[in-house]
Amino acid sequence: MRIIRFRKHEKKAVLAAVTDEDHIYSLPYKDFLEMVKDADREQVRPIERVWQILRETEPLAVTLEQLDLLVPIEAPEVWAAGVTYERSKEARNYESTGGKLDTTTFYDKVYEAERPELFLKSTAARTIGPNQPVCLRSDSNWQIPEPELGMVIDQNGRILGYTIGNDMSSRDIEGENPLYLPQAKVWRNSCAIGPAIRLAESVQDPYDFEIVCRIFRNGQLAIEGAANTRQLKRKLPELVSYLTRDNVVFDGTVLLTGTCIVPPNEFTLQDGDRIEIEISGIGMLHNPVQAQAPVEQQAG
Repeated sequence: MRIIRFRKHEKKAVLAAVTDEDHIYSLPYKDFLEMVKDADREQVRPIERVWQILRETEPLAVTLEQLDLLVPIEAPEVWAAGVTYERSKEARNYESTGGKLDTTTFYDKVYEAERPELFLKSTAARTIGPNQPVCLRSDSNWQIPEPELGMVIDQNGRILGYTIGNDMSSRDIEGENPLYLPQAKVWRNSCAIGPAIRLAESVQDPYDFEIVCRIFRNGQLAIEGAANTRQLKRKLPELVSYLTRDNVVFDGTVLLTGTCIVPPNEFTLQDGDRIEIEISGIGMLHNPVQAQAPVEQQAG
């Protein structure tokens, strides 16, 4: 069972449930968290509350492709985990050493360490949804998408569902100095999530999500890569436990779990590219790539 948000003709945001058969049902809630809280009041799991509603509701006569999809949850914060896959460790080592892969770095150390790398990636104002443009950082010459499984959690660390995330990254800025990590990760429209939230109770094995990333240039497929969450070095509850440790975590926080798909080292995104990130059972997140507006236009 997936939960989506879409915009109706009168610009009102509507919450809806999507079955595995792609039947779409409106839900009587303003957002995802209201639905979860209603289920908690009824002392049932969110998926049980949704099915109670669906049994008394007719599906909409539309398809997902016909909907103006919105970000499925306006997450107050999006956090991210780094170096959780071996491929990510290799990529970070390459960019920080100039390709000297036989050099041991702090990325090797954090990959093996007890404590994971966690960082604040985005806020609601910086996060976009399906079909909205992710932006290129104007002072970077080496930028890539990072396709990731995201967990939607509450303030107590309960995993409510799973979504798709694009953790845009400036490889040259992070590679120049690890202290530049916030600038390499956080800027306008540098994070996309969507198109849906797969309810946690409907996921049999979160370590068997197939992840595919495709990048199109001039209408042609330029880059394609695939991975599986079974390749994760760390367990998902482990990442959540470190995020919630001595921290204030808000209901609806999204925690991205790291990437295992990294384009070739000579590749960088360009204005006009299009990114597709697909995760089995969740859907496909589409985003065009757009250069930042000149500084004088941003100020105006």
